[in-house]
Amino acid sequence: MPAFSHSTTTTQIAVPPALALPVIEEQFPRQVHPYWPELQEVTRAWLLEKRLMPADKVARYADGLRYTDLMAGYYIGAPTDVLQAIADYSAWFFVWDDRHDRDVVHGRGAAWGRLRQRLHEALDAPWHHLHHEDALVAAFADSMVRLYSFLGESWNARFSGHFHEVIEAYDTEFQNRTTGQVPTVDEYLELRRLTFAHWIWLDLLEPAARYEIPQHVREHSAYRRAGLACQNFAAWYNDLCSLPKEIAGDEYHNLGISLIRHEGMTLEDAVAEVRRRVGDCITEFLDAEREVGDLVRGLRDGTWRGEPLAAAVELNVSNMRNWISSVYWFHHESGRYQVDSWADRSTPPYVSDQGEPPAPGGEQ
Repeated sequence: MPAFSHSTTTTQIAVPPALALPVIEEQFPRQVHPYWPELQEVTRAWLLEKRLMPADKVARYADGLRYTDLMAGYYIGAPTDVLQAIADYSAWFFVWDDRHDRDVVHGRGAAWGRLRQRLHEALDAPWHHLHHEDALVAAFADSMVRLYSFLGESWNARFSGHFHEVIEAYDTEFQNRTTGQVPTVDEYLELRRLTFAHWIWLDLLEPAARYEIPQHVREHSAYRRAGLACQNFAAWYNDLCSLPKEIAGDEYHNLGISLIRHEGMTLEDAVAEVRRRVGDCITEFLDAEREVGDLVRGLRDGTWRGEPLAAAVELNVSNMRNWISSVYWFHHESGRYQVDSWADRSTPPYVSDQGEPPAPGGEQ
């Protein structure tokens, strides 16, 4: 299947047989937001402006990493300012993930602890951190100011609470990796919902739809199951695709690695099991999607509140579907997972080993 018709890539994407999922290629048509070309340009400029990546790495790798492709394929229908804020935040998230990895690799425990605390503080009061000396903190604050501007205080508080949990989950990963702890399968699945930020990406469906979904709808079994299915698919398909990269980088957090370590599986058996679970996510989503149709019909009660709520729920579940196709193709187009092309399989060429600005006394 070709990439976006207006993308810089026009070649056919060859999906390795072990990673190919015909059900997605056949039943999940790929969508793209019409703002995508500008989105890519503006996010590239934002990475430079906020000093999140060195200029030479932005020029060489930013477009090939395809971070904006991922978001442009997910939040269809979003206003352009919302999509731009989400795309910039997503790019920040990838850079943060890389900083976290480099802090582990280089034993920068004190630096990670400071970053963790600063992110918590910036999440609660981003306006006070827009000019922070650590570019990662300042860019995060910029993202939060923008994301907090779209809906009301209740949505902001929910999003903030969810991301505080994500920060702490990243700290758990840091402690596991520095002490050599591979989580059990159950421990990993619980942690993965947080490190992949399931609830964050689902929260962001709401500003994209220009509508805050009330709690009783968010907690409706079909709506919740559809959301979790699309996010579990994304997290576990990422595990499937990134397993060679993470084994090479001495990572401990991957469903396949937990299966190998704690369930006694061979690498081949672990890959087959992760692939099975990924397939189950697709089945679960399709089942929940049908049930959401009943929910939407019930919300369309002819009232002035019912119609816009029903429309928002319908759009959100459509974008949950888009998340599945967008994640699938992203993993086969992004340079983030092309480990066989790297000079050093344990060190991605797009990352910088630069950490936070030097602390007093030079402590890192």
